[in-house]
Amino acid sequence: MIRNLLVTLILLTGISAYAASEVTFTTIPPRTVIEGNKFNITFRLKNAEGNGFQAPEIEGCTLLYGPAVSTVYNSSYTNGKMEQSSSVDYSLTYRADKAGTYTIGTAKINVNGKPMTTKPASFTVLPPGKDQRADNAASGRPSSGQQSTPKVSADDVFVRIILNKSQAYEQEAILCTIKLYTTHSISSFIPTVQPSFDGFVIEEKPIQSTLNDVEHYNGNNYMTAILKQCVIFPQKAGKLTINSGKYDVVVVQYERLGGFWGGSRPVEQELKTSSNSVSVTVNPLPQPQPEGFTGAVGNFTIDSRLSTNVFKTNEAASLIYDIKGTGNIKYIKEPVIDFPTEFEQYQPQADVTANVAGSSVTGSMTIDYTFIPQSVGNFSIGADRFVYFNPETKKYVTLTTPSYNVKVAQGVAVASGAVSKQGISSKNTDILHIKMGDLGLQKTQTYYYRSWWYWPAYIVLAILLATIVWMYSKQVKLNADISGRRLANANKVARRRLNTAKKFMNSHDNEKFYEELLRATWGYLSDKLQLPASQLTRDNIAQELSAYGAPESLSTSFIDIIDECEMTRYTPDKSNEQIEKLFTSASSAMKEMEGIKRAKR
Repeated sequence: MIRNLLVTLILLTGISAYAASEVTFTTIPPRTVIEGNKFNITFRLKNAEGNGFQAPEIEGCTLLYGPAVSTVYNSSYTNGKMEQSSSVDYSLTYRADKAGTYTIGTAKINVNGKPMTTKPASFTVLPPGKDQRADNAASGRPSSGQQSTPKVSADDVFVRIILNKSQAYEQEAILCTIKLYTTHSISSFIPTVQPSFDGFVIEEKPIQSTLNDVEHYNGNNYMTAILKQCVIFPQKAGKLTINSGKYDVVVVQYERLGGFWGGSRPVEQELKTSSNSVSVTVNPLPQPQPEGFTGAVGNFTIDSRLSTNVFKTNEAASLIYDIKGTGNIKYIKEPVIDFPTEFEQYQPQADVTANVAGSSVTGSMTIDYTFIPQSVGNFSIGADRFVYFNPETKKYVTLTTPSYNVKVAQGVAVASGAVSKQGISSKNTDILHIKMGDLGLQKTQTYYYRSWWYWPAYIVLAILLATIVWMYSKQVKLNADISGRRLANANKVARRRLNTAKKFMNSHDNEKFYEELLRATWGYLSDKLQLPASQLTRDNIAQELSAYGAPESLSTSFIDIIDECEMTRYTPDKSNEQIEKLFTSASSAMKEMEGIKRAKR
């Protein structure tokens, strides 16, 4: 008994949820149709069962068969609530007889004894491409699916820059679309040089690029994808050009496989392509420009309001100014409001909200003019004239805001000194109050050049400046002389490396000691002889040192040091006395080398 009751409750819950669902009857038009191809149109009835379905006739198309009826039921249980839905699809297959744009009329069906109809919808039939099979183009697949791999030409993959107008006024919105056209599938698309928009301000529209749409262009059908879409505003009159971009593209083709089973396999082909360059003629705004025009171009409305109805001295209030419309709203200058001079004004704060909508930018600008009345009385905030240019009517439009009569009452008391200053004239804010009493003014003036220390200090500073200039010029010459700087730093670098070697010697890390001492010796000789270390060998060290002016004994010392470091890396460790003697020999050889003046060649 209890089990039957539970089943009944569940069924009643499902039936009530199903009954509460909205019943709709809609048309699902085809995405892309090519002349001569077959295509489907689906009429979907949701959350109901119907009868007596009647399909409309479509001009330019022939009904082949249908309707094919399919039913789908869905149910879900979320947060303790049962949700059910159903849909019945009536699919009809047509053949496109002629290219053009066609309207799908209303379909009819009876639901619970009441007639329901669909809304009209439209679709476009494209002509077949001159080098493509219509059925492949309609499905968005490359025509070379089962053929060999011919070379991809410039007509197969390219990018177009498209403007919705070739002539405009300054600051008038222009829709710019950068679109990819291809007859093949694409696995990689990388922009290497983006088109340049010199002379324009850009507002980019967020898009998601998908290679799904098919477009008929220059006698062929292409798969297309919008790469970038933006609204551009020309900033000056004349002929402005959008330069082309460059792109690296990897195209996927298919080659036929031989053998009994046949088949095909994808083959990638890399190529470079570039977009076209487009120009637009920008006309200057009509002259003379009316008073109050600040560069607004488009179609706008304005409104203004006060933030409060009660005004007191020394208390802040605001005039809110709203501009709404379509055009270059992000670049409109704040209007200048005629406030009484008795009001202290702050920098106006503008808040702009704008988005790309259609072929222009639509949004609003809210400007907050904060002011503080300084005097008691009746005042008037003057009306404002907002002027913009409408490119559609090619005329200037003037809008006005109302004036506001403001009654200011006494607010928070201020200091008596401030009140007396305000009583002079609050309208002339550039005239300050006259201070009375002893202001501590100096009656005499002592000049610096008459002081005893002036001329000696002048001479010392001149000598210091000359010394700095001399040292700076010397450093500049040394930096310019790379070989000279290297020669001057040879001993410093060698000493730093010898100190590192000495640390390894004191820590009895003999292997690293020999490596660092050898590096120090080779590096010192390379810097001193001004030769790359790669060009120095044991055999030519004596010759180079002799040419430098070093005695034969010094050459022998350097060679012995190098031989000792090389040999000890492959022989048993030396005693501490021998290691210290080798370190002393290297230091002495470098010190002796520093005392030799290089012979002239």
